[in-house]
Amino acid sequence: MKIIFCLGNPGEGYKNTRHNAGFIFADALALKIGTSFSNEAKFKAHIAKCDYKNEALWIVKPQTYMNLSGEALYALKNFYKIDIKNLFVVYDDISLDLGKIRFRAKGSDGGHNGIKSIIKHASTQEFDRLKIGIGPQPSMMKSEDFVLQNFSHEQKIQLNDIINLSVDAFLEYCEVGISKVQNKYN
Repeated sequence: MKIIFCLGNPGEGYKNTRHNAGFIFADALALKIGTSFSNEAKFKAHIAKCDYKNEALWIVKPQTYMNLSGEALYALKNFYKIDIKNLFVVYDDISLDLGKIRFRAKGSDGGHNGIKSIIKHASTQEFDRLKIGIGPQPSMMKSEDFVLQNFSHEQKIQLNDIINLSVDAFLEYCEVGISKVQNKYN
């Protein structure tokens, strides 16, 4: 079983913001593998469940808002006794330019409050992840304002291309593991 935990903020007002790159990825992955989300209120999440190449995949979009993302993980982890080695997290990264992705096997929160919450509730930094670039941030703008901006029309086209690549790269990850996708896509 693999839990693909995709970070973002719920609600129409956040749908196309930079901070929702994880949710955009989740929707694209669900579409590609032919599954859909249902509301799982007791887990504070929308979850799409399916089998992919004989492995159960659960795509999770926490509904707790970004800074509390770990609460949904904690609820799922405790109820289903999920081993954190089966966790894969997808999120936006302000330090990567739009159009870039980066796979990591572990690491700090890098100043990302959603990841900070995940690390706190998982009690470890040791989980695989995919960062989707949303930068560069203008020097005169606060990061809180930048991540809540909508993408421009041109940026949406670029984002769509990198999301499609990210979905394919993730499915490759499911087959070959983190080292090989890091070498190919980072």
